[in-house]
Amino acid sequence: MTTDQAVAGVWSARYVWVTVGAVALIFLAAMQSLAVTTVMPVVSADLDGEALYAVAFAGTLATSVIGMVAAGAWCDRGGALAPLTVCVVVFVIGLVVAGLAPTMELLVVGRLVQGLGTGGEAVALYVVVARVYPPSLHGRVFAAFSAAWVVPSLIGPFLAGAVTELLHWRWVFLGVAALTIVAFTMVVLRLHGLPLHTDEPATGRVAARLACAVAVAVGALALSLAGELGSLAWAVVATSAVVIGFAVRPLLPPRTLLSGRGLPSVVLMRGLIAGALFGAEIYVPYLLIADYGFSPTFAGLGLTAAAILWAVAAEVQGRVGDRIGNARIAVIGSVQLFAAIALGGATALWHLPPGVLIAGWALAGSGMGLMYPRLTVLTLAYSTPQNQGFNSSALSISDAVGAATTIAVMGLAFTALTATDAGFPVAFAIGAVLAALALVPGVRMGHAHESRTAPA
Repeated sequence: MTTDQAVAGVWSARYVWVTVGAVALIFLAAMQSLAVTTVMPVVSADLDGEALYAVAFAGTLATSVIGMVAAGAWCDRGGALAPLTVCVVVFVIGLVVAGLAPTMELLVVGRLVQGLGTGGEAVALYVVVARVYPPSLHGRVFAAFSAAWVVPSLIGPFLAGAVTELLHWRWVFLGVAALTIVAFTMVVLRLHGLPLHTDEPATGRVAARLACAVAVAVGALALSLAGELGSLAWAVVATSAVVIGFAVRPLLPPRTLLSGRGLPSVVLMRGLIAGALFGAEIYVPYLLIADYGFSPTFAGLGLTAAAILWAVAAEVQGRVGDRIGNARIAVIGSVQLFAAIALGGATALWHLPPGVLIAGWALAGSGMGLMYPRLTVLTLAYSTPQNQGFNSSALSISDAVGAATTIAVMGLAFTALTATDAGFPVAFAIGAVLAALALVPGVRMGHAHESRTAPA
């Protein structure tokens, strides 16, 4: 690597258009995520689909596993531009289907299609980072990705609520679809001609891994639908958990489920904190609307402070993460995440002022901002050009499976306790347990010389 490459920043002339393009895609994904979390209580009521509320979230995460495996294998065998393009197209199709859906069932179908695209898109972007930027800039790139949540966090929930109230919730989906088409048209022109191929492509078989990904997705979907099966619900939960546990193993590094030192613990921790945060997060606006009478517009603002602190903490991690240390980042972040979810449960249980929930949830953003980009940096540092796609997909799969299974279990418990006041507290309690468990792999991640610069 030349001296100019070593000192160039992610916004330098050499990298600026790649950075802008990648951040734009993250921005739109963030906008969609925050918007759907805000408006889904209204959507489920409008389409008489309260029973499928959790499925609308868990289903997207479940099918994203298939997209992750496919995109990861595709990237390891060649370039990243073609899989990225296909995944963006699939994402847009899913948004259009959801935006035009006349029933909750069809909306869920759109969300399933959307998941295929978003999962693969994330993996392809990670590989783009690995192949375009030197390792010394990876922390700054992923800090920029986290910062891409700032504007959506400021205007996304509020805008989604306002669009829902003034126009219709359908435009939350259709509007993002239109913006994604425009943004990607600009991005794809900038990525052409860049070195996105590997000189030593992987040659391993993909069919078995895809079959495992489908099994994981089906298991996660069965989990999310278990609440509709009455007395068979918990039998389905147990069976689905076994299927997911066996099917996900070939998709992750060896010893991941045992929290092996190094990369396996990095991947496991990502799944635990994703389950804790995203499982609990969908109940934050739900609680504000159901128990405190917030409008969708102002309920969405309950997520804003958390997203802002996520971006701030990610920037801190990008600048001084090496000095803080991986284990210390894991401990600080996990404790903050646990405290935020515990405050959410306390608010629901004792009917505390809603300000406690909103202020407390900011801690979740701060903790995740420290941990999330750091885990991605470590994953790439542990990777070689032959397994960048596999390891990136493994990280995203752990993320999706952790979130999907947690959301499904929370949804099942919440539905079972609808007639009582225990639904929200139990959902938050499940998230708090996962946040505490994340400390185990957090102290076993080790170091992979993640701040090194690439050789010339």
